[in-house]
Amino acid sequence: MNTSFYIAKRYLFSKSSNNAINIMSIIASAGVIIASTALLIVLSVFAGLKEFSLDFSNFTDPDLKLLPVEGKSFLIPESDLNSLNTIDGIVAFSKIIEERIVIKSENKNLLATLKGVDENYLSVTQIDSMITKGQWITPNTNDVVSGWGISNNLSFGIFNFLKPLTLYVPKPGKGQGSSIRSYFNSEIVSNVGLFSVNENLDNEYIFSDISLAKSLLNYEEHQFSAIEIKLDNEADEDLVRAGIEAKFPNTFIIKNRAQLNDALFKMLNTENLAVYLIFTLVIIIALFNVIGAIIMMILDRKKSLNTLFNLGAEPSQIRNIFFLQGSLMTVISGLIGIVIALLIIFVQKKFELIMLTPDFPYPVKLQVMNIAIVMITIFGLGIIAAKLASQRITKDLIKTVE
Repeated sequence: MNTSFYIAKRYLFSKSSNNAINIMSIIASAGVIIASTALLIVLSVFAGLKEFSLDFSNFTDPDLKLLPVEGKSFLIPESDLNSLNTIDGIVAFSKIIEERIVIKSENKNLLATLKGVDENYLSVTQIDSMITKGQWITPNTNDVVSGWGISNNLSFGIFNFLKPLTLYVPKPGKGQGSSIRSYFNSEIVSNVGLFSVNENLDNEYIFSDISLAKSLLNYEEHQFSAIEIKLDNEADEDLVRAGIEAKFPNTFIIKNRAQLNDALFKMLNTENLAVYLIFTLVIIIALFNVIGAIIMMILDRKKSLNTLFNLGAEPSQIRNIFFLQGSLMTVISGLIGIVIALLIIFVQKKFELIMLTPDFPYPVKLQVMNIAIVMITIFGLGIIAAKLASQRITKDLIKTVE
């Protein structure tokens, strides 16, 4: 093995008398370098986009959300609710009432989602930092804060007390009545703020105090739709989950931020996989050049191979030389490509040369897992390519010398 490895290194780094073979070897190495560089950069970009999406949801989504196992709501006594404070890792929690409603502004109506929150909500999320106009709701009032999309669709602003909004929600049960009030509960509210997070949330949510939501939906005193929880930065999510499940067995569905945005992350993961497969195909195409270069080297060195054979080298040993040569070419080229990609990623993070928008740089995140994926892909496919090329060496080929 040591002799084969030594000869393989000599063949790899020594120039051939045939300049075309040298050029083909350079092209083969350059293809692997470019492919490995591109693959690591693309994987890092998708990791950056995923992190950006998760960080962006920090403003609106809690670390953990407790949802009812059945139905839209659950009843929980105040004493049981306060026991959440005894679980290590929980910093704060907020009681939530959430339901689909109809918003009426003059002659316009719109379906939206009302989210009634208590006074602890701003300790759990940072939604108030997303308010671009006006202010956050005052507790125990009929104030609401709407998304910009709802505001635009219904043509209302803030502190417009001459044109208040009316919220409607169907009454539970069935029956007949002579007016809309027979079918709907309603509340007149004043919009005091507008938030802007993203298009989906801006067109969907309107926030109110939990007392208003409770009155509108005829909820009982300790009836809620969800509990949203803020964790300590050093908290172990799995331990907190175990603590909640121990105190409330078979009571809640517990979701973290990623699970609350599972559609977004499934989309990103699917796109990430698709791009990985596409670039893997590019790598496979580049490795065809490696196979071609090795075969050309085999043919160019037939006299040397014949000499080695006459000195007692077995065909398997000679095949091993070119297998190691092809593997070395791929490994070295792949490592060079990874180093180049690391430099590009570092420059982008440091100097923000490529911008997604005029004010926002393209997000990139370097992950050890992505480096490992690139290395395994390049090295694995490179070894297969070298093995395929080296199998061209047979005893008849070695003995045939022009």
